Amino acid sequence: MRLHVGCAMWTHPSWQGRLLPHPLPPGERLRSYATWCNAVEGNTTFYATPARSTVETWAEQVSPDFRFVVKLPKPITHERRLTGIDDPLRAFLEAIEPLGPRAHALWVQLPGSFAPTDLGTLAGFLRRLPSAYSYAVEVRHRAFFDDPRSAQLLERILTTAGAEWVPFDTTVFFQSPPTSDAERDAWTKKPRVPRRSSALTDRPIVRYLGRDATDRTVEGWQPWLDTVTDWLREGRSPTVFIHTPDNADALTLARRFHADVRTRLPELAPLPDPLPTEPLTLF
Repeated sequence: MRLHVGCAMWTHPSWQGRLLPHPLPPGERLRSYATWCNAVEGNTTFYATPARSTVETWAEQVSPDFRFVVKLPKPITHERRLTGIDDPLRAFLEAIEPLGPRAHALWVQLPGSFAPTDLGTLAGFLRRLPSAYSYAVEVRHRAFFDDPRSAQLLERILTTAGAEWVPFDTTVFFQSPPTSDAERDAWTKKPRVPRRSSALTDRPIVRYLGRDATDRTVEGWQPWLDTVTDWLREGRSPTVFIHTPDNADALTLARRFHADVRTRLPELAPLPDPLPTEPLTLF
Protein backbone atom coordinates (compact mmCIF):
# COMPACT_ATOMS: atom_id res chain seq x y z
CA MET A 1 0.00 0.00 0.00
CA ARG A 2 1.62 3.24 -1.18
CA LEU A 3 0.44 6.82 -1.44
CA HIS A 4 2.35 9.09 -3.80
CA VAL A 5 2.50 12.79 -3.00
CA GLY A 6 4.25 15.70 -4.63
CA CYS A 7 4.33 19.29 -5.75
CA ALA A 8 3.97 21.31 -8.93
CA MET A 9 7.76 21.50 -9.36
CA TRP A 10 10.94 19.95 -7.96
CA THR A 11 12.84 23.18 -7.46
CA HIS A 12 11.74 26.48 -5.92
CA PRO A 13 13.86 29.44 -4.80
CA SER A 14 12.46 29.44 -1.27
CA TRP A 15 13.36 25.74 -0.79
CA GLN A 16 17.05 26.20 -1.51
CA GLY A 17 19.13 26.08 1.64
CA ARG A 18 16.02 25.85 3.80
CA LEU A 19 14.54 22.50 2.76
CA LEU A 20 16.94 21.34 0.05
CA PRO A 21 20.75 21.54 0.01
CA HIS A 22 22.15 24.64 -1.63
CA PRO A 23 23.83 25.14 -3.97
CA LEU A 24 22.85 22.13 -6.05
CA PRO A 25 23.67 21.68 -9.74
CA PRO A 26 20.59 21.25 -11.97
CA GLY A 27 21.39 17.56 -12.40
CA GLU A 28 20.99 16.94 -8.65
CA ARG A 29 17.89 18.97 -7.78
CA LEU A 30 15.33 16.34 -8.70
CA ARG A 31 17.32 13.70 -6.80
CA SER A 32 17.17 15.85 -3.66
CA TYR A 33 13.46 16.59 -4.12
CA ALA A 34 12.79 12.85 -4.42
CA THR A 35 13.91 12.33 -0.83
CA TRP A 36 10.97 14.51 0.21
CA CYS A 37 8.26 13.39 -2.21
CA ASN A 38 7.71 10.41 -4.49
CA ALA A 39 5.84 12.19 -7.30
CA VAL A 40 5.97 15.46 -9.23
CA GLU A 41 3.84 17.30 -11.75
CA GLY A 42 5.59 17.73 -15.08
CA ASN A 43 4.39 21.25 -15.79
CA THR A 44 7.43 22.42 -17.72
CA THR A 45 6.59 20.16 -20.66
CA PHE A 46 3.46 22.26 -21.24
CA TYR A 47 5.63 25.17 -22.37
CA ALA A 48 8.22 23.24 -24.38
CA THR A 49 8.99 19.65 -25.26
CA PRO A 50 12.27 18.86 -23.49
CA ALA A 51 15.31 17.39 -25.16
CA ARG A 52 15.49 13.62 -24.81
CA SER A 53 18.89 14.02 -23.14
CA THR A 54 17.28 16.24 -20.49
CA VAL A 55 14.63 13.61 -19.78
CA GLU A 56 17.38 11.01 -19.46
CA THR A 57 18.90 13.05 -16.63
CA TRP A 58 15.50 13.17 -14.91
CA ALA A 59 15.18 9.39 -15.08
CA GLU A 60 18.70 8.90 -13.72
CA GLN A 61 17.93 10.92 -10.59
CA VAL A 62 14.92 8.94 -9.34
CA SER A 63 13.92 5.33 -8.76
CA PRO A 64 11.59 3.50 -11.16
CA ASP A 65 8.69 3.80 -8.69
CA PHE A 66 8.89 7.60 -8.62
CA ARG A 67 5.91 9.13 -10.45
CA PHE A 68 5.92 11.85 -13.09
CA VAL A 69 2.52 13.11 -14.22
CA VAL A 70 3.66 14.78 -17.42
CA LYS A 71 1.59 17.50 -19.05
CA LEU A 72 1.15 17.42 -22.83
CA PRO A 73 2.56 20.50 -24.59
CA LYS A 74 0.42 23.59 -25.11
CA PRO A 75 0.46 23.35 -28.93
CA ILE A 76 -1.32 19.97 -28.68
CA THR A 77 -3.98 20.81 -26.09
CA HIS A 78 -4.56 24.57 -26.32
CA GLU A 79 -3.40 25.79 -29.72
CA ARG A 80 -4.43 22.90 -31.97
CA ARG A 81 -7.04 21.56 -29.53
CA LEU A 82 -6.15 17.88 -30.13
CA THR A 83 -6.41 18.02 -33.93
CA GLY A 84 -3.61 17.94 -36.49
CA ILE A 85 -1.11 17.13 -33.78
CA ASP A 86 0.74 14.09 -35.15
CA ASP A 87 4.15 15.76 -35.38
CA PRO A 88 4.24 17.52 -31.97
CA LEU A 89 2.76 14.45 -30.28
CA ARG A 90 5.35 12.16 -31.85
CA ALA A 91 8.15 14.50 -30.79
CA PHE A 92 6.79 14.64 -27.23
CA LEU A 93 6.45 10.86 -26.90
CA GLU A 94 9.97 10.33 -28.20
CA ALA A 95 11.34 12.89 -25.75
CA ILE A 96 9.76 11.39 -22.63
CA GLU A 97 10.46 7.76 -23.52
CA PRO A 98 13.49 7.59 -21.17
CA LEU A 99 11.19 8.01 -18.17
CA GLY A 100 9.95 4.46 -18.70
CA PRO A 101 7.73 3.36 -15.78
CA ARG A 102 8.31 6.71 -14.06
CA ALA A 103 5.83 8.26 -16.51
CA HIS A 104 2.86 7.45 -14.30
CA ALA A 105 0.40 9.26 -16.54
CA LEU A 106 0.37 11.63 -19.48
CA TRP A 107 -1.73 14.60 -18.43
CA VAL A 108 -4.11 16.17 -20.94
CA GLN A 109 -4.99 19.54 -19.42
CA LEU A 110 -7.67 21.15 -21.58
CA PRO A 111 -8.46 24.88 -21.79
CA GLY A 112 -11.56 26.34 -20.17
CA SER A 113 -13.06 26.84 -23.63
CA PHE A 114 -12.95 23.08 -24.33
CA ALA A 115 -16.68 22.36 -23.97
CA PRO A 116 -18.99 19.32 -24.04
CA THR A 117 -19.46 19.95 -27.76
CA ASP A 118 -15.76 19.11 -28.18
CA LEU A 119 -15.97 15.68 -26.57
CA GLY A 120 -15.99 13.90 -29.90
CA THR A 121 -12.56 15.35 -30.57
CA LEU A 122 -11.32 14.18 -27.18
CA ALA A 123 -12.68 10.67 -27.76
CA GLY A 124 -10.93 10.42 -31.11
CA PHE A 125 -7.69 11.74 -29.66
CA LEU A 126 -7.68 9.25 -26.80
CA ARG A 127 -8.35 6.34 -29.18
CA ARG A 128 -5.20 7.19 -31.13
CA LEU A 129 -2.82 7.35 -28.17
CA PRO A 130 -0.33 4.51 -27.61
CA SER A 131 -1.35 1.92 -25.02
CA ALA A 132 2.10 2.01 -23.42
CA TYR A 133 1.02 4.93 -21.22
CA SER A 134 -1.80 5.75 -18.84
CA TYR A 135 -3.69 8.99 -19.39
CA ALA A 136 -5.33 11.59 -17.19
CA VAL A 137 -7.58 14.41 -18.39
CA GLU A 138 -8.25 17.72 -16.66
CA VAL A 139 -11.22 19.80 -17.86
CA ARG A 140 -12.11 23.31 -16.77
CA HIS A 141 -15.33 24.13 -18.61
CA ARG A 142 -18.04 24.71 -16.02
CA ALA A 143 -20.60 22.56 -17.85
CA PHE A 144 -18.68 19.38 -16.95
CA PHE A 145 -19.36 20.16 -13.30
CA ASP A 146 -22.83 21.69 -13.47
CA ASP A 147 -24.52 19.60 -16.15
CA PRO A 148 -24.92 15.91 -15.18
CA ARG A 149 -25.36 14.82 -18.78
CA SER A 150 -22.08 16.44 -19.85
CA ALA A 151 -20.28 14.92 -16.87
CA GLN A 152 -21.66 11.46 -17.64
CA LEU A 153 -20.64 11.70 -21.29
CA LEU A 154 -17.11 12.72 -20.32
CA GLU A 155 -16.90 9.88 -17.79
CA ARG A 156 -18.04 7.41 -20.44
CA ILE A 157 -15.36 8.58 -22.89
CA LEU A 158 -12.64 8.47 -20.24
CA THR A 159 -13.71 5.06 -18.95
CA THR A 160 -13.70 3.63 -22.46
CA ALA A 161 -10.13 4.88 -22.89
CA GLY A 162 -9.04 3.75 -19.42
CA ALA A 163 -8.21 7.38 -18.60
CA GLU A 164 -8.64 9.22 -15.30
CA TRP A 165 -10.45 12.52 -14.66
CA VAL A 166 -8.07 14.79 -12.74
CA PRO A 167 -9.80 17.14 -10.30
CA PHE A 168 -8.15 20.46 -9.46
CA ASP A 169 -9.70 21.33 -6.11
CA THR A 170 -9.64 25.11 -5.66
CA THR A 171 -12.74 25.34 -3.48
CA VAL A 172 -10.86 26.25 -0.30
CA PHE A 173 -8.76 28.82 -2.10
CA PHE A 174 -11.82 30.71 -3.34
CA GLN A 175 -13.71 30.68 -0.03
CA SER A 176 -12.43 34.13 0.93
CA PRO A 177 -10.58 37.01 -0.79
CA PRO A 178 -6.81 36.83 -1.30
CA THR A 179 -4.49 38.24 1.34
CA SER A 180 -1.07 38.16 -0.36
CA ASP A 181 0.45 39.01 -3.73
CA ALA A 182 0.77 35.32 -4.57
CA GLU A 183 -2.86 34.70 -3.67
CA ARG A 184 -4.02 37.71 -5.70
CA ASP A 185 -2.11 36.41 -8.72
CA ALA A 186 -3.59 32.90 -8.35
CA TRP A 187 -7.05 34.43 -7.87
CA THR A 188 -7.04 35.61 -11.48
CA LYS A 189 -5.59 32.43 -13.00
CA LYS A 190 -6.95 29.34 -11.24
CA PRO A 191 -10.22 27.68 -12.28
CA ARG A 192 -13.30 28.04 -10.08
CA VAL A 193 -15.08 24.70 -10.25
CA PRO A 194 -16.76 22.49 -7.63
CA ARG A 195 -14.81 19.77 -5.85
CA ARG A 196 -14.98 16.39 -7.58
CA SER A 197 -13.81 13.28 -5.75
CA SER A 198 -14.83 10.27 -7.83
CA ALA A 199 -12.19 7.94 -9.26
CA LEU A 200 -12.63 6.29 -12.66
CA THR A 201 -9.53 4.07 -12.49
CA ASP A 202 -7.31 2.39 -9.92
CA ARG A 203 -4.80 5.26 -10.29
CA PRO A 204 -6.64 8.45 -9.29
CA ILE A 205 -4.78 11.76 -9.36
CA VAL A 206 -5.72 14.81 -7.25
CA ARG A 207 -4.49 18.40 -7.51
CA TYR A 208 -5.29 20.44 -4.41
CA LEU A 209 -4.76 24.19 -4.01
CA GLY A 210 -4.71 25.57 -0.48
CA ARG A 211 -3.85 29.02 0.84
CA ASP A 212 -0.55 30.54 1.89
CA ALA A 213 -1.67 30.10 5.51
CA THR A 214 -0.79 26.53 6.55
CA ASP A 215 -3.73 26.09 8.91
CA ARG A 216 -6.22 26.95 6.19
CA THR A 217 -4.53 24.61 3.73
CA VAL A 218 -4.63 21.71 6.19
CA GLU A 219 -8.22 22.45 7.18
CA GLY A 220 -9.24 22.45 3.54
CA TRP A 221 -7.77 19.06 2.71
CA GLN A 222 -9.68 17.20 5.43
CA PRO A 223 -12.29 15.80 2.97
CA TRP A 224 -9.45 14.46 0.83
CA LEU A 225 -8.06 12.48 3.76
CA ASP A 226 -11.30 10.49 3.85
CA THR A 227 -11.38 10.04 0.09
CA VAL A 228 -7.73 9.00 -0.26
CA THR A 229 -7.97 6.63 2.70
CA ASP A 230 -11.00 4.97 1.12
CA TRP A 231 -9.20 4.66 -2.21
CA LEU A 232 -6.23 2.97 -0.56
CA ARG A 233 -8.49 0.54 1.28
CA GLU A 234 -10.17 -0.26 -2.05
CA GLY A 235 -6.78 -1.20 -3.51
CA ARG A 236 -6.36 1.94 -5.60
CA SER A 237 -3.01 3.71 -5.94
CA PRO A 238 -3.60 7.48 -5.65
CA THR A 239 -1.29 10.39 -6.35
CA VAL A 240 -1.93 13.71 -4.60
CA PHE A 241 -0.29 17.01 -5.50
CA ILE A 242 -0.33 19.82 -2.94
CA HIS A 243 -0.23 23.42 -4.16
CA THR A 244 -0.28 26.76 -2.40
CA PRO A 245 -0.23 30.14 -4.15
CA ASP A 246 3.43 30.78 -3.33
CA ASN A 247 4.42 27.07 -2.94
CA ALA A 248 6.98 28.10 -0.31
CA ASP A 249 5.91 25.31 2.03
CA ALA A 250 4.47 22.88 -0.53
CA LEU A 251 7.22 20.32 0.12
CA THR A 252 6.50 20.10 3.85
CA LEU A 253 2.75 20.22 3.26
CA ALA A 254 2.87 17.30 0.82
CA ARG A 255 4.67 15.23 3.46
CA ARG A 256 2.20 16.36 6.09
CA PHE A 257 -0.70 15.19 3.92
CA HIS A 258 0.98 11.81 3.61
CA ALA A 259 1.52 11.68 7.39
CA ASP A 260 -2.13 12.59 8.03
CA VAL A 261 -3.24 9.66 5.86
CA ARG A 262 -0.82 7.37 7.73
CA THR A 263 -2.49 8.25 11.04
CA ARG A 264 -5.60 6.62 9.57
CA LEU A 265 -3.74 3.81 7.81
CA PRO A 266 -0.61 2.86 9.82
CA GLU A 267 0.14 0.08 7.34
CA LEU A 268 0.82 2.73 4.66
CA ALA A 269 4.49 2.71 3.69
CA PRO A 270 6.31 5.81 5.01
CA LEU A 271 8.13 8.35 2.87
CA PRO A 272 11.94 8.35 2.99
CA ASP A 273 13.76 10.76 5.28
CA PRO A 274 14.75 13.94 3.43
CA LEU A 275 18.38 14.71 2.79
CA PRO A 276 19.84 17.20 5.28
CA THR A 277 20.32 20.72 3.94
CA GLU A 278 23.88 20.70 5.31
CA PRO A 279 26.50 17.93 4.95
CA LEU A 280 26.65 15.52 7.87
CA THR A 281 29.74 15.83 10.09
CA LEU A 282 31.22 13.79 12.92
CA PHE A 283 31.29 16.74 15.31
